[in-house]
Amino acid sequence: MTMFFYTPEIEDHQPVHEQDEVYVVVRGQGHFVIGDHENLLHRFPFKSGDAIFVPAGAIHRFEEFSTDFATWVVMFGPKGGEAQKDSMAAFEQQADAPEER
Repeated sequence: MTMFFYTPEIEDHQPVHEQDEVYVVVRGQGHFVIGDHENLLHRFPFKSGDAIFVPAGAIHRFEEFSTDFATWVVMFGPKGGEAQKDSMAAFEQQADAPEER
């Protein structure tokens, strides 16, 4: 497991990661973008206190985030992720569920 504090400046240029990861947003707000292909990305708002799961191999980034944005990043598990098969399908199902905020 690896854990670090992340504070991107103007843009977030993250590579695809080999491990699953969780973001715990400490402060700020914006939009999180995730998907398997650049032409099939899901976009949703995030705010302070949110936790965001990213399966290994997913394209992802933070966009239009506030200047105070900061998050903890926790990368864990084996290369390829815990659920190596169709992990984005599970995320997409969760993302399409009605929001309970």
